[in-house]
Amino acid sequence: MPEEDLPSAAPESPIPAPEPAGAAPIPDAAAVPATAADIAADTAATQVQASAPGPEPARSQAGSANAKPAAPSGALADLTPAACAARLAELFPGLFGPGAPKPLKLRIQADIQQRAPGVFTRRSLSGFLHRYTTTTAYLVALTKAPSRLDLDGQPAGEIEDEHRVAAHDELVRRRGVHEERRIAEQAARRQADEAARRQRDAEFEVRRERAALLRAFETTTLTRANFCALKGLAEAELEAALTLARTEREQRPLQAQRPDDHRGRAPQREGHGDGRGPRREGGGGPRREGVGGMRREGGGDLRRAGAGGQRPPQ
Repeated sequence: MPEEDLPSAAPESPIPAPEPAGAAPIPDAAAVPATAADIAADTAATQVQASAPGPEPARSQAGSANAKPAAPSGALADLTPAACAARLAELFPGLFGPGAPKPLKLRIQADIQQRAPGVFTRRSLSGFLHRYTTTTAYLVALTKAPSRLDLDGQPAGEIEDEHRVAAHDELVRRRGVHEERRIAEQAARRQADEAARRQRDAEFEVRRERAALLRAFETTTLTRANFCALKGLAEAELEAALTLARTEREQRPLQAQRPDDHRGRAPQREGHGDGRGPRREGGGGPRREGVGGMRREGGGDLRRAGAGGQRPPQ
């Protein structure tokens, strides 16, 4: 039989030598307690490793992806609608000059960017044009103007009927809203005036009752207890009402506070009630002789004097 076909013999494990009797076992190195010098050396090595600068932690990909790029130094700033309108009036006075708004040419924003590059941002122009073309004055111009205008104020196409109709309908809607608001405000004012009038009347009525209570108390022959029983009031309530009534009588008379007294009337003067002024003493001056130029003669007949003072023939 060939040698490669023979089974190989298992390696023999070394047989440990027997320990001598009475010898102490050798302890493991990990189980041996460290001395004070060893502990100090390990502590110093640990501190040196901790103080050594380590590698800088890499930034997360998500943070770097969300970081906004720095704005270039020459970027345009957005203008407010007022500043944009002032700048457009300087550059294109034929269209955006002073006066009533004019119907704009379609796609006017592209023409502005072409004629004035680097002046307006797209956001600034869009905000201004939206506000400009939605004003009531612009809608009125859109319904009345014959054509649209370009940046030089020259005609640039007719206004389509659908645009005129849309502007007219929006104007009608706004007028309706304005009228409804006006009616609502008038109704609110009337209600407020009516509420104030009712409050004044109620306050006057309460004061009138207190004044009547004071007059009744000052003229009664009843004792205070009987008067309180008659009016259905406690003595404390009666005293408070009387004190307030006396104060009101001293501060302002009741007749001068009545809300419906002499409202809107001019004070009348003494004398005639028809506004002719005061009467004069002595019957208003000398009275003319006779009636209608006639003078009394003889037996009391009234005869008209003729020319030259002669009597008319009888």
